[in-house]
Amino acid sequence: MLDSCKLRSACNLPLIYNKKINTSGTSNADVPLADPGMYQLDITLRRGQSLAARDRGGTSDPYVKFKIGGKEVFRSKIIYKNLNPVWEEKASILVDHLREPLYVKVFDYDFGLQDDFMGSAFLDLTQLELNRPTDVTLTLKDPHYPDHDLGAILLSVILTPKEGEHRDVTMLMRKSWKRSSKFQTQSLRLSDAHRKSHLWRGIVSITLIEGRDLKAMDSNGLSDPYVKFRLGHQKYKSKIMPKTLNPQWREQFDFHLYEERGGIIDITAWDKDAGKRDDFIGRCQVDLSALSREQTHKLELQLEEGEGHLVLLVTLTASATVSISDLSVNSLEEQKEREEILKRYSPLRIFHNLKDVGFLQVKVIRAEGLMAADVTGKSDPFCVVELNNDRLLTHTVYKNLNPEWNKVFTFNIKDIHSVLEVTVYDEDRDRSADFLGKVAIPLLSIQNGEQKAYVLKNKQLTGPTKGVIYLEIDVIFNAVKASLRTLIPKEQKYIEEENRLSKQLLLRNFIRTKRCVMVLVNAAYYVNSCFDWDSPPRSLAAFVVVEDMLEDEEEEDDKDDKDSEKKGFINKIYAIQEVCISVQNILDEVASFGERIKNTFNWTVPFLSWLAIVALCVFTVILYFIPLRYIVLVWGINKFTKKLRCPYAIDNNELLDFLSRVPSDVQVVQYQELKPDPSHSPCKRKKNNLG
Repeated sequence: MLDSCKLRSACNLPLIYNKKINTSGTSNADVPLADPGMYQLDITLRRGQSLAARDRGGTSDPYVKFKIGGKEVFRSKIIYKNLNPVWEEKASILVDHLREPLYVKVFDYDFGLQDDFMGSAFLDLTQLELNRPTDVTLTLKDPHYPDHDLGAILLSVILTPKEGEHRDVTMLMRKSWKRSSKFQTQSLRLSDAHRKSHLWRGIVSITLIEGRDLKAMDSNGLSDPYVKFRLGHQKYKSKIMPKTLNPQWREQFDFHLYEERGGIIDITAWDKDAGKRDDFIGRCQVDLSALSREQTHKLELQLEEGEGHLVLLVTLTASATVSISDLSVNSLEEQKEREEILKRYSPLRIFHNLKDVGFLQVKVIRAEGLMAADVTGKSDPFCVVELNNDRLLTHTVYKNLNPEWNKVFTFNIKDIHSVLEVTVYDEDRDRSADFLGKVAIPLLSIQNGEQKAYVLKNKQLTGPTKGVIYLEIDVIFNAVKASLRTLIPKEQKYIEEENRLSKQLLLRNFIRTKRCVMVLVNAAYYVNSCFDWDSPPRSLAAFVVVEDMLEDEEEEDDKDDKDSEKKGFINKIYAIQEVCISVQNILDEVASFGERIKNTFNWTVPFLSWLAIVALCVFTVILYFIPLRYIVLVWGINKFTKKLRCPYAIDNNELLDFLSRVPSDVQVVQYQELKPDPSHSPCKRKKNNLG
């Protein structure tokens, strides 16, 4: 039965909606509105109808924000080039009271620019019936142009009373993060009934193989394609393949699977353009609910709204326990669970699930002396615990500079050379969360079962900031599995900030590179002093090689000069900036490579140095029994037939993969533990409490 609901106007924004209700339902008019935290609002964002066009092509790239009490609680995915988008996204929000309406705002996404406003509306929560699904149509309006028709948003909502439940202060909501970091995440409420909250139920392993016959977007008849993936709030962006319509990516990454039935992976292909908005090539989707578990699926996906195909490998696997719990529920303190975990990573189970290297338990106990981020002289701190791309959050402790969280986080370790990052933020109602401090702890440096006070550092991890955080960490792993995983490509973090041009960083990388080059120069002088004679053939060969390189560079310069005449002034500036960033990154890679070699031999990470010694000893023994020519023959056959045996294998170099685990000098400084003030010692604090 359709009943019309009364209109509500706030800030001159009218609300017009219809809802399907059952007249026998209980109205919430009789429920006291003053009770804090009494309701859970479950919303399904269905679709949009006849939305406003904001782009030149007569379309828009719409997304939706939900706000309650001035705080953003949900942000939808972006639907590209569509005025009638279909989202079908769900959000659950804990509502303190019903006086605050749900504020719905729609925007058009503009890459690198300010997003365009497409309209807004209010949903009056006091008009919803309790425990009854309600279909709502919200008519969008612009307060500056109230006569304009901006279309409508269709929702399904259900309001459920939560009286009688004792809840954590963490709400089921999406926090608003700084856009530059491309970081959106979700904090989950912990209830007494479910003290262990398993946050994801499986892993979606995706390998982006290649693209075929993609659409040419540049004037030269080619494109510079890259691909974006999105599953819920998780995102991944592939590397850019320059000047090709048939790119070969061979990239592998994982997403977390939160729902039993799967989900939809949104995939968009783009052409990279310097100095202007990237061109849209096409889009496609993968319905995970249609794929069988524990099996690798090869998918050839036709790009919609464009041309060409993408080739993927997708595998759905079950996940071992990843959880948040209260401090009173501790896996390693329960004897049965501890024995089970130790058995799982015992030396006898070397070849059982090589990707499951170990188990990590992190107790986030408390912090002291945090920075005051609010005008009241207080902060609203919460903690983010990260291990590679696994990310979990604590609840927020409001108006406190010495918060106590007392939470236990458990992770699966896929690489023992990973670094645990613990970051403290201040929650703000209407803005991005403010950074308060951070620590980075390599797993191999952890001392099991020891409660330690870690001095918080700045964002770059180069110096201290205000406050300390108390953690107790336990690591259990299989050393053989960890050694084998060292020789395969390292997992990349896919939400890291993009590199920006920095004069200070460029100079630092230049000095680091110069230091490494000087080591090589000094070594060359040493060799030259041992073999001090002239070699005319060698000098002639070097002269010919250098002459060829100079000729090639002159030809490339001529081509660049012709192309640059066609570019505008702005494009030239962006091109120069990109070149500088590339130089900055190349200097960093060269310097890091030299520093990693040095740090391998000076025992910066004993595990890796011992692994290198063992590998050399094994190779020496093999050489003693097997002639070198047979070893080279087997190695060559393996390399040349690898593509035939496994066509979609990702190329890797075991030596480079090993070196990627060795920290550079910059990382050594970042991971260095600062000494806390003696007054922050846990033991001394206990004595003071007793006194």
